[in-house]
Amino acid sequence: MLSAALRRRILAPTHQALRSGFTAHVVRYYASFPSHQVIKMPALSPTMQAGNIGAWQKKPGDTIAPGEVLVEIETDKAQMDFEFQEEGVIAKILKDAGEKDVSVGTPIAVLVEEGTDIAAFESFSLEDAGGSAPAPAAKKDSEPAPQSTPASTPQSSSAPEQYASQGRIQTSLDREPNAVPAAVRLARSSGISLDGVKGTGKGGKITEEDVKKLVASPAVAAPGATFEDIPISGMRKTIANRLQESTQTNPHFYVTSSISVSKLLKLRQALNTSGEGKYKLSVNDFLIKAMGIASKKVPAANASWRGDVIRQFSTVDVSVAVSTPTGLITPIVTGVEGRGLESISAKVKELAKKARDGKLKPEEYQGGTISISNMGMNDAVEHFTAVINPPQAAILAVGTTRKVAVPAKDEDGETVVEWDDQITVTGSFDHKVVDGAVGAEWMRELKKVLENPLELLL
Repeated sequence: MLSAALRRRILAPTHQALRSGFTAHVVRYYASFPSHQVIKMPALSPTMQAGNIGAWQKKPGDTIAPGEVLVEIETDKAQMDFEFQEEGVIAKILKDAGEKDVSVGTPIAVLVEEGTDIAAFESFSLEDAGGSAPAPAAKKDSEPAPQSTPASTPQSSSAPEQYASQGRIQTSLDREPNAVPAAVRLARSSGISLDGVKGTGKGGKITEEDVKKLVASPAVAAPGATFEDIPISGMRKTIANRLQESTQTNPHFYVTSSISVSKLLKLRQALNTSGEGKYKLSVNDFLIKAMGIASKKVPAANASWRGDVIRQFSTVDVSVAVSTPTGLITPIVTGVEGRGLESISAKVKELAKKARDGKLKPEEYQGGTISISNMGMNDAVEHFTAVINPPQAAILAVGTTRKVAVPAKDEDGETVVEWDDQITVTGSFDHKVVDGAVGAEWMRELKKVLENPLELLL
């Protein structure tokens, strides 16, 4: 038997290694626990820094083999299965289902060899495994960092916060704010807080006029108003961060065009009816194919800003915006310039289903060279503008199909009115990468091929 002092000397290097942070599946030895491995939160995508714990597929005492699913994890983009690649027995779950924002590298479970006494790990804690991983630092790369939000007027410079205290609203009067008495009285009567409000008076004092502007702000809820706080998912956080980055760092310009799709709709109907159910092509399939052709003719739009270079792509990988219960995601149809309409249609359907089921793999939604967002299925949307999906330089926004009266000539040469099916599309371009003339040329090529849709069959 080893003395307690000798055991501590032997185990000291192991505890030091634990504190310094090894990789996820390194065997740890503790004085009071049998030999085991600590399973850590994996990075299931290149951009993942934290994730939410979903349903555990294994419980303490269950055996696990390589390739079996251990737990469902919500990443910044999708709900994914964590397939474990080692064998053993689960001895302890350290992070319960439903836990949010668990940093990559944080211990989540304990694995032991078969035959190990599982009961010995009943008191095993997160601290025994080394504690939670530190919050990830802000990612730095060669691309320009998002600019800080510009200063605004007092009513929007800081969101008013209300504090519940003994059944009433506690205003800044209780905290001796830097405000004139009239401003404090108005704040109290309005049931709002002055915490964080920047005053425009002498010495930064909050004036009565500042409070009036704050009261008029739509951000202030009336006393007694009812509301529901909806938790922000990892996907929603990612959407918010990326779109804010895009609008702050990408100088958008927009090009809008009305395109006749009467011939396209007739071709679509002919293909869908002649194939005896083989084809179920949508207008979106034709648009994606047309984007591939336009991007090959005007490759400058099929590019991205990389800080010190503009990267121009030889293939056209179209990111298709898909709405899911947890937010918008853009799975990618790769190589559309070389695909037929049937192949594009099948791929879009496959990716859309996987997106809604939360089963997309990282390589199926990360990347892409150009995007499309189609709201044509909503007949109330004639046209809209879309935010560029960074680091791409272009996105196409598509409105609904509508009947438009256009002049035409009859057999006698008389001017008559005919009805034409048209859609309005708007291209958003990053002016760092695409000049106005280039964006217009890309739209011209898109319009040309859509109005002569037989080119889409070549």
